[in-house]
Amino acid sequence: MANLNIKNNLIGESETFHELLGHLSKVAGLSRTVLVIGERGSGKELVAERIHYLSKRWDRPYIKLNCAALSDELLESELFGHEVGAFTGAVKQRRGRFELANGGTLFLDELANTSLRLQEKILRVVEYGEFERVGGDETRYTDVRIIAATNVDLPSRVLEGKFKADLLDRLAFDALTIPPLRRREGDIMLLSNYFAVRMVRELGGDLFPGFSENASRILEVYDWPGNVRELKNVIERAVYRSWPFKGEIDRIETDPFDSPYRPVEKKEERQIVKETKEVPGLKERFSFKREVNVFQKKLLEDALERNQYHQKKTAGLLGLTYNQFRGLMRKHGLV
Repeated sequence: MANLNIKNNLIGESETFHELLGHLSKVAGLSRTVLVIGERGSGKELVAERIHYLSKRWDRPYIKLNCAALSDELLESELFGHEVGAFTGAVKQRRGRFELANGGTLFLDELANTSLRLQEKILRVVEYGEFERVGGDETRYTDVRIIAATNVDLPSRVLEGKFKADLLDRLAFDALTIPPLRRREGDIMLLSNYFAVRMVRELGGDLFPGFSENASRILEVYDWPGNVRELKNVIERAVYRSWPFKGEIDRIETDPFDSPYRPVEKKEERQIVKETKEVPGLKERFSFKREVNVFQKKLLEDALERNQYHQKKTAGLLGLTYNQFRGLMRKHGLV
């Protein structure tokens, strides 16, 4: 039975995660811009929040804005504010996020989605701390620490002409890259238990019976493309579907849409039929999962033979942690 007294929201025990926390703690005390990089669902907002509350600005405003959620015009107004009559519907003067965050921190999520024109205006604030509201000509000043986040490679965007090199230089006083969940060895089960405990509390329970060996193996070997956010959904779904508990949780479903009755668009259906007809040796019935399992087992066997059956070397060759590799070995009856 798991202990239900867990409160922290940035959780991890892996070496890669502790390296990130150490990096974060060092840069937090400086009032410099920071760029947080990570895949979707990896916890960029939590990292930015931790930086703010470990900084000297911890008691000042912490303002957030998702740059991907608004059109270019609305985003400009949100960032810089607007004057009365600046555009249709602007019946009141409004302060923007740069003004609201004065003295504190402004977190700009998905900054790569902004236009080059807006990037130029943001650059001016970063460099000189000055801006004008939309529809205004009075220069205003702000003292804001900017933490920007992205899930794309900004240097590549610069080469493509989609992001300003000057702005990237100013933002990247330092860059914190969050390791994806699949590279955080040991953290998957730690986080799984944390999310499970929280869901048990939400359901009104006191004790969490834990995960079975089979469930743990599934959680360890899955690739988690949606990272911690995806893990949270999977665990919460597994807990509520198993409630009330009759024992350890054994059933883990990583894809909530997996169903034999899932609707398929006619165009997609025709394409699937066309493609399956071209698979050599394919008969009327075809099991995708069976073919994938056959391929996985053959890949494991070939890699083991290539590395003279040294399991840790084989795991490294395949880009897997040792625990993930062992889970796949058990899955395919190789141990």
